[in-house]
Amino acid sequence: MRVLGIETSCDETGAAVVENGSIVLSNVVASQHEVHRMYGGVVPELASRAHSENIFPVLNAALAGAGLKAPEIDAIAVGHRPGLIGSLLVGVAAAKTLAWSLSRPLLGVDHVHAHLYAGMLRTDRSAIPDDGGLFPALGLVVSGGHTSIYLLRSWLEYERLGATIDDALGEAYDKVATILGIEFPGGPNLDKLACEAGAVDCIADLPISRLSPTSLDFSFSGLKTAMLYEVKGVPEHPAHKRPESRYSPPPPLDEARRRDLAATFQRAASRTVLLKLERAIVQLRERGNAVRSLLTGGGVTANSRLRRELISFAGTHKIALRLPELGYCVDNAAMIAGLGYEQLRAGRVHNLSLEPIPTTAC
Repeated sequence: MRVLGIETSCDETGAAVVENGSIVLSNVVASQHEVHRMYGGVVPELASRAHSENIFPVLNAALAGAGLKAPEIDAIAVGHRPGLIGSLLVGVAAAKTLAWSLSRPLLGVDHVHAHLYAGMLRTDRSAIPDDGGLFPALGLVVSGGHTSIYLLRSWLEYERLGATIDDALGEAYDKVATILGIEFPGGPNLDKLACEAGAVDCIADLPISRLSPTSLDFSFSGLKTAMLYEVKGVPEHPAHKRPESRYSPPPPLDEARRRDLAATFQRAASRTVLLKLERAIVQLRERGNAVRSLLTGGGVTANSRLRRELISFAGTHKIALRLPELGYCVDNAAMIAGLGYEQLRAGRVHNLSLEPIPTTAC
């Protein structure tokens, strides 16, 4: 069963062909980094225009890479929620056109849920992971737009346990990178800087958001603000104008301090994620859901420190870990096709009334 996946939720135009849910025959992504670089972030109108220009060349490249003609595809899957509405419209329109013209099933896939499937994707047929015994599973999505924890009872049964109440983790990375003067794309470049030789990851006491003793929600706005104060200082705060104030301005932001602050931020960000995963494990066990695996996905799972800590976490709790290969951490169409295959097997097929949905509640 060969599923053609289409992904246009934000600023990556993706198309992929996946066989039987896991074997990636092709995975093509047209990046828009250069389009948005001068703005320091994604501009929705420019993103949708770039998708319109890229969608057909990317689709043709995916089919060619898989060595297939369009009629040899068995189904069309598209990420139809959540995302930028203008971007989603391009992908959904292309998917509907192909499904109608080829008389193939149309599968609308939740982009966030698809990230949790990314750890199942492989190009090597001999290395395809078995999903037997994975469920119930703990799911973690950490990306530029989403930071959420789930309980999965199957690939199609999700219960969201917690989510960010402000910034997503990837968004916080990008904003802190801007504060530190790191080039766009901020997240990957901050990680690279934090990994330089000699980096010290504890030069500032950055907050670890807990929200409450039992909350599984995330908050990264305080961490971001604390980093701003470490770099810029807070000389205008009324408390610092009192005679007894011991305030002193922060040291200059030279290369060594920039590197150490990047490493310190990464440490705090990872500790925040692991704290909530620990809580989730305990709370699910108390509910009678002893999880068997940890499914992860999203662009921030490419972060070197978080990857190491997730591997350690899974080992400590003796659960299987599905950590995506680096190429499948970022937005891609292979994960859309993979989860679409599971929907097809379950008979969850859409018709041509499928609509793009910019937000999701699950």
